[in-house]
Amino acid sequence: MIDSKQIKKALFGGAFAILSLGIAASAHAQAVFNHTALCSKDLKKSNEFYTSVLKLKIVPNPFKDTVHTWYSIAPHIAMHVIQSGCSTTPKVIADHLCFSVPSVTKFVEMLKSKNIPYCNWKQVPGQIEHRVDGVQQVYIQDPDGYWIEVNDAK
Repeated sequence: MIDSKQIKKALFGGAFAILSLGIAASAHAQAVFNHTALCSKDLKKSNEFYTSVLKLKIVPNPFKDTVHTWYSIAPHIAMHVIQSGCSTTPKVIADHLCFSVPSVTKFVEMLKSKNIPYCNWKQVPGQIEHRVDGVQQVYIQDPDGYWIEVNDAK
């Protein structure tokens, strides 16, 4: 006959094994993207750019200060812009953020109406890139020189 000590030992051992498997699995789980951050010399200019050009929505600032602005850039994904002493090193186009819009043609019309320069990947001004997969894209720079690809990928 099995006594209560043996049952507790068996249950504890089984629970420990299951818990151990869960910990081992979570220790090797893929990291999940949470947010990105950019530096801005003038947060007011950056806010104007991101809200009026890219139509990003400002979300509550967890720091509750005046040197951060947080934006929702995708479901459960954020970007925050930090006013600080930013690097003056020129940015390269290969280091860029990318946002998709329903129509690159309409986006370019809006850029033109705001006198915002755009280019293709080769940095030819005023040119729309037509990728082999059918996606159209342009590149713009924010007030601090960060490159942003805007495409119509579905």
